[in-house]
Amino acid sequence: MLERDYRDIVGGALLALTGAWIAWYATSYLDLGTIRRMGPGLFPAGMGVLLALFGLAIMVPAFFRTGSFEEFEFRSTAAVLGSVATFALVIGPFGLLPAIAALVVVASLAETVFRPAAILGLIVCLSVMAYLIFSVGLGLPLAMVRF
Repeated sequence: MLERDYRDIVGGALLALTGAWIAWYATSYLDLGTIRRMGPGLFPAGMGVLLALFGLAIMVPAFFRTGSFEEFEFRSTAAVLGSVATFALVIGPFGLLPAIAALVVVASLAETVFRPAAILGLIVCLSVMAYLIFSVGLGLPLAMVRF
């Protein structure tokens, strides 16, 4: 066991620094406006402050508890990051629904157990939700499938 939970200390510090940088950038380069007439920088500044506070909420208690480093698994990290890249590459030429399917299939490589029924169920649920939210609910002209 280690003397402190360094995993949460590092993770919380990264969140806090990222949030602080976002808040600084938004307040320095974007117009904040007022609460009644929000400018383009008010929302990112608020989210940056919240992210920094969440980072501190994770980091500070970690100084007072013990922790251990877990084994780093490169395959899961590569699968999750690869799924985001796959989504970005597939959505333009093929549409939203094939991009969701590709994202789920690539992200499922992070698991050690292959479960085709769960993968198929997730693809169907996410596709239906995306259609209902973006096409029906918001009315966005987003191509669901391109041939």
